Amino acid sequence: MLVLSRQKDESIMIGDDVKITIVDVRGDKVRLGIAAPREIPVHRMEIYEAIQREKKEKEEQADKQAQEQSKQEPQEQTQVQPPKDEAEQEPTAPASSDASRGSGQEQPKKVAKKRTKKESQEQPEKQHQHQNK
Repeated sequence: MLVLSRQKDESIMIGDDVKITIVDVRGDKVRLGIAAPREIPVHRMEIYEAIQREKKEKEEQADKQAQEQSKQEPQEQTQVQPPKDEAEQEPTAPASSDASRGSGQEQPKKVAKKRTKKESQEQPEKQHQHQNK
């Protein structure tokens, strides 16, 4: 701790932005004037300590709430969400082979092949109609 002696109307600089001036001396009390930028908080020590206690209490409460929520979330997730295997199989029709169960990719390929067969069956009829005209 730096200890300095100052008389009334003398100042001390802290960094480039904070100026502390001795405003008055009455008995055992000293009045200080502090000039600091607005973004630098200036508090009496008892006020500063109270602010720090409040911050610590709020952090502890937030931690407790987060812990309670994390305990509740896994239980809720298992009740709400179906297992992934069932969720993947719901949109597709039941697969006939093990290879088509995992990703559901085989089902769309089969549908595409069926469309191709239909189109190939319809094309000779269309060509036949054009020939008759």
